[in-house]
Amino acid sequence: MFSPANTSAISCDSSRRAFLQAGAMQFGIALAGANLSQTFDGITCAAEDAETKAKKFDGFIDAHVHVWTPDLEKYPLAEGFTREDMKPASFTPEELLKHAMPCGVGRIVLIQMSYYRFDNSYMLHTMQQHPGRFSGVAVIDESKQPADEMRKLKKAGVRGFRIVPGKRSADTWLDGEGMQAMWKCGAEEGLAMCCLINPNALPAVGRMCQKFPDTPVVIDHFARVGVTGEIRREELDALCRLAEHKNTHVKVSAFYALGKKQPPYLDLSPMIRRVYDSFGPQRLMWATDCPFQVNPGHTYLQSVELVRDRLDFLSAEDKEWLIKGTAEKVYFS
Repeated sequence: MFSPANTSAISCDSSRRAFLQAGAMQFGIALAGANLSQTFDGITCAAEDAETKAKKFDGFIDAHVHVWTPDLEKYPLAEGFTREDMKPASFTPEELLKHAMPCGVGRIVLIQMSYYRFDNSYMLHTMQQHPGRFSGVAVIDESKQPADEMRKLKKAGVRGFRIVPGKRSADTWLDGEGMQAMWKCGAEEGLAMCCLINPNALPAVGRMCQKFPDTPVVIDHFARVGVTGEIRREELDALCRLAEHKNTHVKVSAFYALGKKQPPYLDLSPMIRRVYDSFGPQRLMWATDCPFQVNPGHTYLQSVELVRDRLDFLSAEDKEWLIKGTAEKVYFS
């Protein structure tokens, strides 16, 4: 999440996601007409391999979505948050899938919502209720034996961990012992460090990539390049310098919040082309950042269409990597 009106969301302590064949789209449209409870109920994937699970939910992968529930009795908010902070008031998996499935999206990466802080229960519950459909990016307390918690959450299907500078300096936010332990564990376990940052925090990420070259790294939302309305060359340069590290990836996402912030988002095409030229399609992944992508004036389909239909420099194979392959490699393997 990062709406221009909620730039404080960079901290978890503050308020604040083949070009596939035509058959993939038909798959999504067919599911849209089905009753959601019938779609999910009775699916038991525990004993199935990853390939079998993937076939059940073939189609595009949205690599960045938040979900939450209005049931605050069962899933209470973290200290400092109130029901009024939840906008929209509800965004459950069922509400999400009403947007995603008609667009051919079969699988989704859930990003722990800041409303819950270190309590990943609702995200994990969602993953357990719909096995094979969701992967997860958790938030943990780096000061409390983070490697042990990372390994525990990996067993529950988590494949990445959101990290943010918070109130720390952009230059030193990754210097603490907890962060060092997380990056080391990430390398050992194949767990991604998922960075919600502004461009000024990119050099620190580059230094950690050099120190831990085997740690998968995912930069959310182009590192917010363009959130001010202007895509500054020096900020884009800083992002693209990370391409020299082989395990870095970038989310091509949150179109509603970048540049002109207006569909069809074609003003973002030069920025996408630049990161494409630097990282290559196999290190880029599309995402919506829902529910914020479906705020008034924007739709889920408009986000899909930019990558699927409107970027002429992408080949069919490139599109398949952006809309499925890269996220599958990082979050569903």
